[in-house]
Amino acid sequence: MTSFKALKAELMQNPEFRTEYEALAPEFEIARAVIYARETAGLSQRQLSEKTGITQSDINKLENGNANPTLKTLQRLAEGIGAKLTIEFQRA
Repeated sequence: MTSFKALKAELMQNPEFRTEYEALAPEFEIARAVIYARETAGLSQRQLSEKTGITQSDINKLENGNANPTLKTLQRLAEGIGAKLTIEFQRA
């Protein structure tokens, strides 16, 4: 059985795959940031849903990289988590 890490390394050799994978990086960074902040706050998806009014299924979609949240949604999540939302641009 091939590990995910080995499969990813193999697929990344394909320039078309690499381009598409790298294009999705910002979306996955948002998902990871939301998961980390929620877990650090000690909240389940259900609890965060109750605090923000965002459905648990929408939070789940966002955390799985299947949704592209608006700035307003990110602000609501930050408030529910008790965090400050910051956005920055970094030179490539």
